[in-house]
Amino acid sequence: MSDRVNIRRALISVSDKTGLVELGRALAAAGVEILSTGGSARALREAGIAVVEVADYTGVPEMLDGRVKTLVPKIHGGLLGRRDLPEHLAQMQRHDIPPIDLLAVNLYPFEETVAKGADFETCVENIDIGGPALIRAAAKNHDSVAVLTGPAQYDDLIAALAAGGTTLAQRRRLAAAAYARTAAYDAAISAWFARQTGEMFPPHLALAGARQQMLRYGENPHQSAAFYRSGNRPGVATARQVQGKELSYNNINDTDAAFECVAEFDRPAVVIVKHANPCGVALGADLAAAWDRALACDPVSAFGGIIAVNRPLDAAAAEKMASIFSEVIIAPDAAPDAVELLARKKNLRLLLTGGLPDPAEPGLAWRSVAGGFLAQTRDAGRIGRDDLKVVTQRAPTSAEFADLLFAFRVAKHVKSNAIIYAKAGATTGIGAGQMSRVDSSRIAAQKGGEGIPGSVVASDAFFPFADGLVAAIEAGATAVIQPGGSIRDNEVIEAADAAGIAMVFTGMRHFRH
Repeated sequence: MSDRVNIRRALISVSDKTGLVELGRALAAAGVEILSTGGSARALREAGIAVVEVADYTGVPEMLDGRVKTLVPKIHGGLLGRRDLPEHLAQMQRHDIPPIDLLAVNLYPFEETVAKGADFETCVENIDIGGPALIRAAAKNHDSVAVLTGPAQYDDLIAALAAGGTTLAQRRRLAAAAYARTAAYDAAISAWFARQTGEMFPPHLALAGARQQMLRYGENPHQSAAFYRSGNRPGVATARQVQGKELSYNNINDTDAAFECVAEFDRPAVVIVKHANPCGVALGADLAAAWDRALACDPVSAFGGIIAVNRPLDAAAAEKMASIFSEVIIAPDAAPDAVELLARKKNLRLLLTGGLPDPAEPGLAWRSVAGGFLAQTRDAGRIGRDDLKVVTQRAPTSAEFADLLFAFRVAKHVKSNAIIYAKAGATTGIGAGQMSRVDSSRIAAQKGGEGIPGSVVASDAFFPFADGLVAAIEAGATAVIQPGGSIRDNEVIEAADAAGIAMVFTGMRHFRH
């Protein structure tokens, strides 16, 4: 017995009119009766497609400024009535409720309205009520009803018309997509309402995203992966890919790390990331100068890395960057000659975002754990000169103060335990992700080599013992920035004073696990 359902009656009520006329023409050509509302009905009529207004069909006028137009038994009964139950069919006949075989609904643009910064009242009026109710009803009765929630689904439905109707497998896929859409819609509304009430962590927190692409694999080839978008923050999820191969899971992760780091700086800056950690960060008079200084920090690790810049990419910088193998370059924009130059490297991905993320913007970050997930506010902490407390006999010089702030800002984006050496607005050595802070200090000094003497050093958290500081002193550091707060702070301060170096406390740590 065939599981195909022939479509005889369809209800169309869409906010996004993309593909509407093509769908309407295909339905009309197949002899389908089309019910519709408002702007959808008007667009179909203007295209010469016969439409029955929902108000005429139900005998109930649209009311309350359009808040009530499809919330009536004749519509929901037509969607929900089971065709395999004689008692349902009898009730539908008794109450003059013809079956509806296809629903095409996309929702009021609530997410877009919020993204545009609309006022509270406008956002509330863009919360769709009838649409989600219709979608859920049709999806529940997917044994008999097909539900379309976006224009991307129209072509398959039109093909099904030509084949004699929708299959059960197709209707189940559409139902799954429908519930995912209403779940994401409700998640966006609940998150927005929580923000309006100042509740960062509501009792129930819903996460939702729109799939951007299926990835070839995850961190490793035996892992499956997909990439989802869940907001409008400028970055890898919202960027336009100008050229290059498809992004991988690791490309996306590392590109995000690089772009978030480079956005921290006001002057022209370049960040090179490898395996989620910066391996070179520098400021410069322009991007080309910043690139030279960032690359000098660790040219070996930079090979095959991710490059992020905080200015439109110019040809001079692009030419320098093209001299080594890199996976991705991400920038707010790029000059045409820079794009043309990089086009010679066909495998290099060039991403343009149109802007920079705001390092101080509030928001939530998530991490999965077995049986749940952790949620925390994004690390939007920023330390300025006035926040620093000098704790040693010698205060830093003006140049050291500038480098200390620069190094501590870099430390925020390096996996803990993080130790950053910097000089004249460029990193000279980076120690990342070690279980011991003293090991991070020694690794950073080892990688920096001859560039370390005269550098300042930043630690993302306090020194639990003086040994980590001593390693930095032995490497040639002249000033230190750290959060402070250890029970052995006095010992660490004494070690700094004994060596004649300056040290400041921030009162803020930047663990990044």
